[in-house]
Amino acid sequence: MKNRPFVQVDVFTSEPYRGNPLAVVLDGAGLGDEQMQQFARWTNLSETTFLLPPTDPAADYRVRIFTPGGELPFAGHPTLGSCHAWLAAGGRPRGETVVQQCGLGLVRVRRGGESLAFAAPPLRRSAVEPSLLAQVRAALGLDASQVLATQWLDNGPKWLALLLGSAASVLALEPDHAALKPLAKVGVIGAHPAGSECDFEVRAFAAPIGVAEDPVTGSLNAGLAQWLIEAGLAPARYLAAQGARMERAGRVHIERQGEEVWVGGASVVCIEGSVLL
Repeated sequence: MKNRPFVQVDVFTSEPYRGNPLAVVLDGAGLGDEQMQQFARWTNLSETTFLLPPTDPAADYRVRIFTPGGELPFAGHPTLGSCHAWLAAGGRPRGETVVQQCGLGLVRVRRGGESLAFAAPPLRRSAVEPSLLAQVRAALGLDASQVLATQWLDNGPKWLALLLGSAASVLALEPDHAALKPLAKVGVIGAHPAGSECDFEVRAFAAPIGVAEDPVTGSLNAGLAQWLIEAGLAPARYLAAQGARMERAGRVHIERQGEEVWVGGASVVCIEGSVLL
């Protein structure tokens, strides 16, 4: 074991303790898979990341992303939080954007003021099986009439996404997490009334990976944006809120530029020091 630099970053917020926390081990060199997984279980956060030297010459750094239940090839809030931590520790990108290497490949992250934004990775979409959808609706306490559209969204993590008629319907959900656990990770979105601070409300239920509800979810918001903008169900630029039912105030900025969708938000370091690993 050795002391390794460590930070805990709050992501998708500029106000500490109101976003989604991420544990970042800034020097993961020499750690094995089980050591990383054990530490991620111990932090008990939705994700814990480990920064490593890149193996791809095009990347500035490499990251491995763990939930309490396993490793992910990509995730959004760990991408922004890890990049924030890497820059704060003195990381210097070789180009205009930071290039992160993860299990999914290379992800570009751009800087803008106090915020960072990642280019949403390619999305695979497919129809949701009717029998599975019926079970998910039951676990969420929804009637069929309340669900306007559904889609499987896969950009590394795979989400079963539901579009509801309103943000109020999203916020009112009282899921049966035990019933959802064997089914799917589920993301739900609904629109706020015109003139509201935020355009959409999002919630993410991830019992299959040991997280009942994720406070603010970058990968889900990326997939939702690509789906809904392409389908004409959301504008090319909008602001999503997430985490209200968990007493958080996550804000996810979405912007489509050409063929790319950028997913961004502010981050702030809340804890810094070292960890013995």
